[in-house]
Amino acid sequence: MIHVVATIEVKEGTRGKLIEDFKKLVPLVLAEDGCIQYDPTIDAETSIELQTTDGPNCLTVVEKWESEEALKKHLAAPHMDEHRSNVGDIVTGIKIKIYESVC
Repeated sequence: MIHVVATIEVKEGTRGKLIEDFKKLVPLVLAEDGCIQYDPTIDAETSIELQTTDGPNCLTVVEKWESEEALKKHLAAPHMDEHRSNVGDIVTGIKIKIYESVC
C-alpha cells in the first residue's frame, strides 16, 4: 500500500471552485480499482501548537492506493484529465508526496 499527500494551491479566492469540482470527482476516484482512500481536506482550526497550516488557498488530498500501478492508472484516468481541465486556470502549484508504510 502507498500513501499520497497532494497539496494543491490555487489563486486567491478560488478554493471554493476547486472544492466544488472535487465533490464531483471523489466518487469517480473511489470507484477506481486499487483506491482505498481519497479525501480532499483543508486546514483544521485547532489549538495544537505543533500544527502548521497551508492557508486558505490550498487543498490537500489524502490518498491510499493498493499499489504504485493503481496510482499511475488513476493519474491517467479520463476523469482526472477532465478535472485538470476544469481547474487548470486557477491552480498555481501542486506538491505530491508518496509514502510507504514501515510497520
